Amino acid sequence: MTPAIELSNVSKVYRKYSGKQFATLKSALLQRSILRELRPNETFPALTDVSFTVPKGSTYGVIGRNGSGKSTALKLVAGITKPTSGRVQVEGRVSALIELGAGFHPEISGRENVFINGIMLGLSKRQIQERFDDIVDFAELREFIDAPVKTYSSGMYMRLGFAVAIHVDPDVLLVDEVLAVGDEGFTHKCLDKFAEFRRRNKTILLVTHSLNLVERFCDEALWLDGGRAMLHGDPLRVVGAYLTKVEEGEEHLLASTTERAVEQAGRSAQEGQEAEGTAEHPVDPTSNMFHATEGRWG
Repeated sequence: MTPAIELSNVSKVYRKYSGKQFATLKSALLQRSILRELRPNETFPALTDVSFTVPKGSTYGVIGRNGSGKSTALKLVAGITKPTSGRVQVEGRVSALIELGAGFHPEISGRENVFINGIMLGLSKRQIQERFDDIVDFAELREFIDAPVKTYSSGMYMRLGFAVAIHVDPDVLLVDEVLAVGDEGFTHKCLDKFAEFRRRNKTILLVTHSLNLVERFCDEALWLDGGRAMLHGDPLRVVGAYLTKVEEGEEHLLASTTERAVEQAGRSAQEGQEAEGTAEHPVDPTSNMFHATEGRWG
């Protein structure tokens, strides 16, 4: 099947802030401070040799803990940033639900911002006029559309950004954790819109922490961890492997926390005995449960 999205051996390296600043580009070039000459501790690999393919018309989910490289992968596909190495190929018009409302001007009305944002996303003025009513009704902002955006609540602002982006009618839709933009009813509208996209054979790349959503909607899934692809394929299998890893991490954390607490309690008990266990002041084994050397406590 023809791929809509294809990443081949993609790596993305960011530079860490080290406090070094140059007054001019000339001074930076004279000191030869370019990325390939940085020491390893001055760079951070967000993605390392990641490859995956999303067929046209499919829904592909990407999961992983915070900082695993999910949003970086989405930004590479959207063209917001470029890979350090490897190849990213995307076929068709792309609409990215990543930073909703990017470019909205707070001093002008929602109506004017819809036209500005729509043009930024590749629509013509006529296309925006044809879809304007649908956008406003979807965002549930009919009575506030002519008010300045600075008077909107954060939910209203995000709903309007979502409505504009979803009505671009893209071939490839990129979604990054944007289903929390409204109440329960609006979330259901968003899911219905995704289902409509699937019926129309659109390609969806979904980054989310909602594992249930991945299992319900996605044809395939990818698990990223530390910028590396751990597993991809059937969503149930990928989600199961990810949850197993999370449980192992929680058990390890619980064991290490308990061990530290026991050691600290032991030190406290010993210090208490040394301070109080004199001939004149013998230790009462039931005076303090943390210092007790005998007896039982519920």
